[in-house]
Amino acid sequence: MVSKTDPDDIAKSPTGDAYLLTPGPLTTSETVKQAMLHDYGSRDGSFVNLTRDVCAQLLDIADARESCDCVPIQGSGTFAVEAMLATMFSQKGKLLNLVNGAYGHRITEICEYLGRECVVLEFAEDVPVDVEKLEQALIDDESISHVSVIYCETSSGILNPLEKIAEAVNRYGRALLIDAMSSFGALPLSTRNIPFTALAASSNKCLQGVPGMGFCIVKKEALQSSAGNAHSLSLDLHKQAEAMSKNGQWRFTPPVHCLLALAQALTELDEEGGIVTREQRYRSNCQILRDGMRELGFRPLLPDELQAPIIVTFHIPENPGFEFQQFYDRLSARGYVIYPGKITNADTFRIGCIGDLGSNEMHGALLAIKATLKDMGIENL
Repeated sequence: MVSKTDPDDIAKSPTGDAYLLTPGPLTTSETVKQAMLHDYGSRDGSFVNLTRDVCAQLLDIADARESCDCVPIQGSGTFAVEAMLATMFSQKGKLLNLVNGAYGHRITEICEYLGRECVVLEFAEDVPVDVEKLEQALIDDESISHVSVIYCETSSGILNPLEKIAEAVNRYGRALLIDAMSSFGALPLSTRNIPFTALAASSNKCLQGVPGMGFCIVKKEALQSSAGNAHSLSLDLHKQAEAMSKNGQWRFTPPVHCLLALAQALTELDEEGGIVTREQRYRSNCQILRDGMRELGFRPLLPDELQAPIIVTFHIPENPGFEFQQFYDRLSARGYVIYPGKITNADTFRIGCIGDLGSNEMHGALLAIKATLKDMGIENL
C-alpha cells in the first residue's frame, strides 16, 4: 500500500507495478497474475471444462443461464462488439444506435465497415439517452429492427438508463444489443428486469481479469436464427457457438492464459460478495476520488446523479501552469497511471475507479496528485 504520509514515495502494487487508474487494462490482483503461470493444451479436457465453467459463471452474473448462451471470442472488447453486430442482425436489418460518446460512435463505424444500415440518435456527451426520444424514433421508423446502446459510456463516465431503454425497446418489439464493456460484473444487468437480445463484454474491466478475451451473452433463439449473418469467419458467433456445442472446443487458438486469469478473477468476484459488493467498493472509490479532486480544485464533467462508478472525467484546469502531459508523466513516475480525455466538447482527462483498488489506493492517488501539482508550481487551480 502507498504511504499516506509520504506522497514522494513511488506507489506500487504488491507485484511492483504502478497502479492503473484507467478504464482497462487495469490493476489486477497478485493471484489473478499468478493464475496465468500455467500452460494448458487447448484441446485438453481440463481446458474444455474450464471454458464451460467460466461461460456458466458469466451467464449467472446476468441471470441468463436458462435463456441465453455465452459465446467467448478471441480479442479485445471491440472484437466482441463487432462479432455481436455482425452476427445478430443481417444486411436486411436496420440498427438504431443510441450515441452519447466515443464508444457509441465506434458502433456506427463498425456498421459502416460491415455494410449494415445504421441510423444514429445522438445526445450530448454529458447527457444520458432520452427514452422518450428513443420511443418516438421507434414509432417513426418501423423498419428499425435492432437498437444498440452503451450501458456505461467510458469516454465520459456517464451511465445510461438501461432498464428504461430495454423496457421501451421490448415494448415496441425491437431487439436490444448492449455494449456492457465497462459495466458487466459491477453494475446491475439481469435478464429478470432488462430484456435484451445480446450483450458484449470482456475479460478485463469490472471482472478484473486481463485483456485478450471478449464474450457475448445471446438469447438462444436469436443465436440459432443468426446463421449466415456474419461477414467474418473468426467473428461469427453462430459458428463459434455451433462448434463449441459439439466438443466444447474453441474453433481457433484460444487465449488460454486470459481464460485462466478470468477463472481466478471470477472466483475473487464471488469471494468479494458478487457484483453488489463490487459496485459498493467502486462507488466508494468514486466518491473518494470526486470529493478529493474537488478539494484540490478540479471540476468533474458530470453531476453526481449521472456519474457511473467506473471512471470520472475532469475538466483540464484553466491555470496556465497546468499542462496535461507533464501532469500525467509526473503522476506516472509516482506510481499512478491515469487516462487522457476522450470527449470532443471540452478539454478533459479521466481517472478510473475500478480494478483491484480500494480506499487506500484512492487516497494515495490524491496525495500524489497534490504533490504533483506542487512540483508543477501550482498552488491553486
